[in-house]
Amino acid sequence: MALTFAGVSFRYGRKSGVLSDFSAQFESPSTVLLGPNGAGKSTLMALAASHLTPTSGRVCWNGTTPSTRSKRAGYRRAVAWIPQQITPVPGLTVREQVAYAGWLKGLSRASAWQVSEQAIARVGLEKLAGRKSHEVSGGQLRRMGIAGALTHQSEIVLMDEPTAGLDPTQRGVFRDLVAELSESVRVVVSTHQTEDLADLYQEVVVLDAGTVRFQGSTREFHALADGVGSPRENAEAAYTLLVGREA
Repeated sequence: MALTFAGVSFRYGRKSGVLSDFSAQFESPSTVLLGPNGAGKSTLMALAASHLTPTSGRVCWNGTTPSTRSKRAGYRRAVAWIPQQITPVPGLTVREQVAYAGWLKGLSRASAWQVSEQAIARVGLEKLAGRKSHEVSGGQLRRMGIAGALTHQSEIVLMDEPTAGLDPTQRGVFRDLVAELSESVRVVVSTHQTEDLADLYQEVVVLDAGTVRFQGSTREFHALADGVGSPRENAEAAYTLLVGREA
């Protein structure tokens, strides 16, 4: 199974294009999309989620493109997107919002409610199931978003800057969750942070100014730095070598 971008171009209004004739394929069980702010990472993730539509070219997951309304529904059941900002729905508890996410993806109300319990437990939020969703922390909101993606048995989960603003403890919880998720679903995470690459991801893609500067295994990525120090130091050095600025 692969997430494929074939000749994709996209621009916001009259601005210059964010992506131009962009082609790439992500096949690894766990991929990290690295790049500085403004590199096009969030746009690429939104295109992959069918939240945005390419100006030209096509996006495909496992042979399916979101080109028509009927195909888009099936595509979105398979491809889950967790944007950088997750908005709690006023009045809904954590479990209700997770179940709501499943209902939006086509599950019946009863089925969505039933599977929401297991999804919440999988991300470690069972003790907060009855709490209003607007009362949980930023890290817990991200986990709630992941639980919503798990209700409809997503095949691939896209996460845009999921650790932004999280404290070290929350980042640790997230790392454990990504490691567990990647054993059963494809995971693509966009970030500008290079911590823990070797422990979490099998593939690294570096995007800068809408162009792939590097795509390969984490070992190949670290090797670019020629063993300058610890894995984290190697990752930072390799990143700086590719994009000309520190992570």
